[in-house]
Amino acid sequence: MPTVPLPAARPANSRFKTILWISLGITTLFVFITSEVLLVTDYPMYHAYRLQVIADRGLLIPHTLCGSFALLAGPLQFSSRFRLRHPKLHRILGRMYFVSVILGALTGIALAAGRPGLPGTSMQGAAWIICTTAAVIAARNRQIAVHRQWMARSYAVTFTFVSSRVLNLVPSYWSHLGDVLSAVGVIAFTLASILLVDLGLNWRELTTRHKER
Repeated sequence: MPTVPLPAARPANSRFKTILWISLGITTLFVFITSEVLLVTDYPMYHAYRLQVIADRGLLIPHTLCGSFALLAGPLQFSSRFRLRHPKLHRILGRMYFVSVILGALTGIALAAGRPGLPGTSMQGAAWIICTTAAVIAARNRQIAVHRQWMARSYAVTFTFVSSRVLNLVPSYWSHLGDVLSAVGVIAFTLASILLVDLGLNWRELTTRHKER
């Protein structure tokens, strides 16, 4: 009697990716509501920030559009199913992601020019460009595994535009310590994000004990 093959169990790695993307989505929604939606009204704690946003709108609009595209393109670009079914679209979105990173980083640095947060923003922008450029070079050289690793680092930096805004919920961020917290916070979030990605990429190698010969 022929046996009916059982459906393959869903890999743990796939479940982890699902949980990760859901967590990132919830975090993005939470930060958007608590940090950006309140700018629509003249919320007292955000009054100075709101005026700054209005004054900087010429650079802030392209910066926000580029950052938002990079943020939203990530889930599609990291989907193995999407890459296999739509390889041409994957490459097109990859090129658009690269352009968005370059423009987003440069406009971000321009926005911070002449302000105490410039060192942090410059470091963040440089890390964003370097990681993404390394991913593009690896892809052009058909080093796909290396390409994916650098894209993971690039997207980690992309997500710092969300995660660093958690500081907006800290009251002292809007006091006289705001400039210091902003610069230090952006650098800390950027370095921590890249470090966490590297730990994730090398976790199996770090936790597997090789047998001695």
